[in-house]
Amino acid sequence: MPVGPSAVSLEAMLADLRRLVEVESPSLVVDVVRASAEAVAGCIEERLGSPAELVDGPAGPHVHWRGGGTPRVLLVGHHDTVFPLGTLAGRPFTVDGDRVTGPGVFDMKGGIVVAVHAVAALDDRSGVELLVTADEEVGSATSRSLIEERARACGATLVLEPAADGGAVKTGRKGTGGFEVTVHGRAAHAGLEPEKGVNALVEAAHQVLAIAALADPALGTTVTPTVAVAGSADNVVPAVAVVRVDVRVTRMDEAERVEAAMAALRPVDPQATLAVVGGLNRPPMPESATAELFGVLGRVAADAGLAEPVGVAVGGGSDGNFTAALGVPTLDGLGVTGGGAHADHEWADTTTMVAQSHRLALLIEAISTSSSGLWSRGQPQP
Repeated sequence: MPVGPSAVSLEAMLADLRRLVEVESPSLVVDVVRASAEAVAGCIEERLGSPAELVDGPAGPHVHWRGGGTPRVLLVGHHDTVFPLGTLAGRPFTVDGDRVTGPGVFDMKGGIVVAVHAVAALDDRSGVELLVTADEEVGSATSRSLIEERARACGATLVLEPAADGGAVKTGRKGTGGFEVTVHGRAAHAGLEPEKGVNALVEAAHQVLAIAALADPALGTTVTPTVAVAGSADNVVPAVAVVRVDVRVTRMDEAERVEAAMAALRPVDPQATLAVVGGLNRPPMPESATAELFGVLGRVAADAGLAEPVGVAVGGGSDGNFTAALGVPTLDGLGVTGGGAHADHEWADTTTMVAQSHRLALLIEAISTSSSGLWSRGQPQP
């Protein structure tokens, strides 16, 4: 199966990236997310010659394309972004030298383009599937079951999230989750009779200190209060306060410990009450889950005379956390290089896009033609 750099065109990749970026897709804004899904599906059909299926869901459509034959490798991405509608007007798609900017170029519409052009470079696309979801940035609640179903069926998962610094692939990810703690107190006049109130803000301050103390840096566990809202007016004892907490863990036993500790929180002021909701959303992606595919990537790179791949573990989560937890071999961070994810300075490196797509095509080919397969397809996993 001939695969080479000449099979991938930077000009065509940038044209497709422009097409995707110029259809904004903030998570959960269903009408515009639908338009984005249609743009992704149109790009896939144009480059791959057959239509993709739009899988409707409450958060908007997921885009699913199959190359036919026995499923062997699943490429996963997402077309929703964190940027609010209207961002494009102030930060339009722009190519300036070796940088391309615009909302979603790095995380992760550039990864979608890398994947589509990698598959387009293959003479034989049988066994290859593309799944581009609509809600990854808000936890993948409507897409998780579909991702897991197709990962089990295919037996290997390649995630097109952005590469780590220097183009490294992501061989480990922390499990991620979040909590919301609501403190209920009692309002009173802050000047005339504050003693008749129950200050929810003061209680929340006690809880923030207790919550932050749950972190264990030695084990890679972070527990970070991130947002706090309290009070209604300057002269009113706050009746309600809300604290949001971000949690990252490298081990499931740490997730269980933090969940138990959050559930066990009790008010310091006995007149206040607490309500705690949330938990772990994505399980950890251990490096053991990526070792096999990282080894395949290393052999592919060596055979093709490409640079030896570098793998790193990162703190953020992705849909690769779900597939790794099934026991399905997974490799992440195969999208574009660049930086500024979720920020106004987001950018992607145009000088590496063709090489990333070429390498991905070789990796897909190696997995697809493996005689033994990477996984016991269809078998229940522990």
